[in-house]
Amino acid sequence: MLKSKTFVKKTRAGGVMKIVREHYLRDDIWCGSEACIECKQESTVLQKDACIESNLCSYPHYLLPDTNVVLHQIDVLEDPVIRNVIILQTVLQEVRHRSAPIYKRLKDIIHEKEKHFYTFTNEHHRDTFIEREPGESANDRNDRAIRVAAKWYSQHLKASESNQEELKVVLLTNDLGNKQKAEESGLLVHKCEEYIKSLIANPELVDRLALSNDDRNETTSSKVLFPEHLPLSRIQAGIKNGSFLQGTFRASRDNYLEATVFVQGEGEDSTEVLIQGLQNLNRAVHQDVVAVELLPRNQWVAPCSLVLQDEGTAKDDNVEEEEEEKALSILATEAARKPTGKVVGIIKRNWRPFCGMLNVSQIKESTRHLFTPADRRVPRIRIETRQSSTLAGQRIMVAIDGWPKDSRYPNGHFVRSLGIAGEKDTEEEVLLLEHDVPHQDFSQAVLSFLPKMPWAITPEDMVRREDLRHLTVCSVDPPGCTDIDDALHCRELENGNLEVGVHIADVSHFIRPGNALDKEAASRGTTVYLCGKRIDMVPELLSSNLCSLRSNVERLAFSCIWEMNHNAEILKTRFTKSVINSKASLTYAEAQMRIDDTVKNDDITNSLRGLNKLAKILKRRRIENGALTLSSLEVRFHIDSETHDPIDLQTKELMETNSMVEEFMLLANISVAQKIYDEFSECALLRKHPAPPPSNYDILLKAGKSKASREKWNSINRIIHRLLASLVCLFLHFIYLLQYFILICRSKSHSFFSLLTSDKTHFYLKTQMLIHTNSLKRNLHELIGKRGLAQIGNSSSGPRKTDKHGDKMVNNNRHRVKKELTYSYSPSWMFILHKTLFRWQGTVNVEGIWFFRRKNQKMNQINGFWLSGKPYLYTDDCISSLNSFCSSMPAVSSEEFIFVDWNHICCPLSLKEDNTRHIRRREHLVFSVINDVLCDLISASEDQRLEYGMDV
Repeated sequence: MLKSKTFVKKTRAGGVMKIVREHYLRDDIWCGSEACIECKQESTVLQKDACIESNLCSYPHYLLPDTNVVLHQIDVLEDPVIRNVIILQTVLQEVRHRSAPIYKRLKDIIHEKEKHFYTFTNEHHRDTFIEREPGESANDRNDRAIRVAAKWYSQHLKASESNQEELKVVLLTNDLGNKQKAEESGLLVHKCEEYIKSLIANPELVDRLALSNDDRNETTSSKVLFPEHLPLSRIQAGIKNGSFLQGTFRASRDNYLEATVFVQGEGEDSTEVLIQGLQNLNRAVHQDVVAVELLPRNQWVAPCSLVLQDEGTAKDDNVEEEEEEKALSILATEAARKPTGKVVGIIKRNWRPFCGMLNVSQIKESTRHLFTPADRRVPRIRIETRQSSTLAGQRIMVAIDGWPKDSRYPNGHFVRSLGIAGEKDTEEEVLLLEHDVPHQDFSQAVLSFLPKMPWAITPEDMVRREDLRHLTVCSVDPPGCTDIDDALHCRELENGNLEVGVHIADVSHFIRPGNALDKEAASRGTTVYLCGKRIDMVPELLSSNLCSLRSNVERLAFSCIWEMNHNAEILKTRFTKSVINSKASLTYAEAQMRIDDTVKNDDITNSLRGLNKLAKILKRRRIENGALTLSSLEVRFHIDSETHDPIDLQTKELMETNSMVEEFMLLANISVAQKIYDEFSECALLRKHPAPPPSNYDILLKAGKSKASREKWNSINRIIHRLLASLVCLFLHFIYLLQYFILICRSKSHSFFSLLTSDKTHFYLKTQMLIHTNSLKRNLHELIGKRGLAQIGNSSSGPRKTDKHGDKMVNNNRHRVKKELTYSYSPSWMFILHKTLFRWQGTVNVEGIWFFRRKNQKMNQINGFWLSGKPYLYTDDCISSLNSFCSSMPAVSSEEFIFVDWNHICCPLSLKEDNTRHIRRREHLVFSVINDVLCDLISASEDQRLEYGMDV
């Protein structure tokens, strides 16, 4: 049966286009039930014995949820107890349009065979399709389509059942109007909440119920804490006439009473509006899209120099908040003001399930508790649960349902438990979930595109590649490395010049554009390295086997080969797809021993010596051109062979071979970038590190002032080079502290398309252009660069030459993943250190350097353990004893002491685990008797101690 729908549409050019859409209806669509004897179905999904113990429904039944139930109760539907559910095409399409994350979760449930979720295409069934009536809204039409489908299912199963007990269909809806109409039609219908509460053997499901529309914003107090949000229609009108601004709400990590709204302007122009105070924040949550109204200029304030964290308990009175907001306004007059506003409405909520811990109520047998998220930018959430005794001490996930205007905190519901807090696997899971790092196992669809084993290089592969198996190629990597990305060789030519080659594993041979493996790699963006754990961007068969340049096996590679003279000047450059056979897989230490051993003169050793000699020349030349070398020592844990927990810590020694590999990887990236840019001048994906603005180095300017030096600290280059030049006379830990500050002051590196900018210079490396090619199976940028190089040779693995849109999406996703990894790796490292080393040794005495950032917060570089962070003085006595704070030259004074930047201190460290949000280090600061490097101690006493906490 064919139906058609005709309508007209206005085009961009102002014309009118007539569109005719055909809609095919069929009568052979299966119902999917085992109990049906009428449908001639090849396979069934819904079970014949569909029994769930319920006080409301004691008979076998299928569940048929409407759209709102799926959108708001997806956590309940994911529970293993809920089975034999009919998902209508109407519901599936509406969920897809309204929430992409929930749509993905619903599709995952449907694909789980043990859940028995069946998708019924009611919109193409002749008996269940309905036309939209005149004057009927789209929502009412969809509700009616759901009722019609539910009625058809009930009649169909009743007519086709055999001698079995009667199967029924239960419609689940929270819409009172829809429920009333369903009852009038003779349907069996229940509210989702009453059905879940009727389940006999699964009372814990009640905790996972999201609040209904009537309950989530229910007023429970006569005291209104927040202004009413404006309706969307008024917000849109205000944005159009310029009275409101639309932007992304970004809560502060350091001050729960402060946030900024990022407003994107035309092109690259953007502004930030400062929001201060609970009422001005007006129930906005981090990453929400909000509408803000600018305050009059005389009410503009400055960012607060105080660190404030919401350590409150379950209370709705805001006496303490009023005092803290008063402190904000006092401090604001001391600095330059910024555009300030208030949130007047929410355009789009970007809520997600949050990880954290439960603050169990002190009231006995209470079911209402506060949940503390791990992310300090997210407010506490009030939930109801009867499992508080079980969930105490566990990491759990909670979703927000709503935020009434009379409640200090939003309301939410329990989603699931992640495990016991403090366990390594649990904490790693929290980090990965909180930072949205993909870490699920690879699906069968992805694994199906892997090559079949045993795999070997075919004659067809050799035809398109250069045979370099005769060369003395070797790799140099850290100990225990299994994913060997690159290898090197160096040999002398007959004309007296040197041939140097960098060989990169050719992952693009195995990952074809557009297949499931390629899409999964694009989604992951990069390989994730945590302490003792690696999450690969591609399956392990590729990362650690077929695309690992292990010794004495033949591997496919991309080779960049230079002809150089003995002064490291490049005479010729060529690129080729190759087959190599690495002669040795060495560690940095093994390679260094070969170079230093005067007795050894084999081909591998001579190759390494030639590479090392050229690398020194290349590095010296870069530094003479103004490049900065800011590499610091890396830390390695000693792992217990039985428990696999770290038991000790040491710094890895940097050798000449580390620099050797770095120099040739950099040279390969530069050469490939130039080649791709020459071929694809408009769509080459390059990488740059732009010059930082002078304001980035304010912190180092203040450091120079605190040093009381006569030098003029008025330029970036002068700051950096004068500091680095003076490192010879300083102790080693202070050297790395200065390097750390230079690193955090620099601008962020990023990838870009060559057409978008004329400035392609890398500020710190002093190169004209750069691309990534040396880690193809760990980074999508490298894979894109590799495909660009392959396209030059008309390889089938290359993308279209102008596929800028797809590459841009991958590039943006890669930046997002990299940014999240920046916040996830450090806590992982800290957790391993805290939960093992400190607990093993108890209190540990270490040295550090004092550096203030705010009135009650300082930067601290702790020597020996190579820790750095931003602790804050959290005791009331500490804050009240600090009488003055100078932001121009950071120093804090009290009655007895003056704390000045760069003081050399001694810190006995121990653990303090009374915080539900994070683990803290408890540090007692004892001023050292060692003379300070930059300034004399104004007042020092070994007996005076000052306690502060550091969140991890």
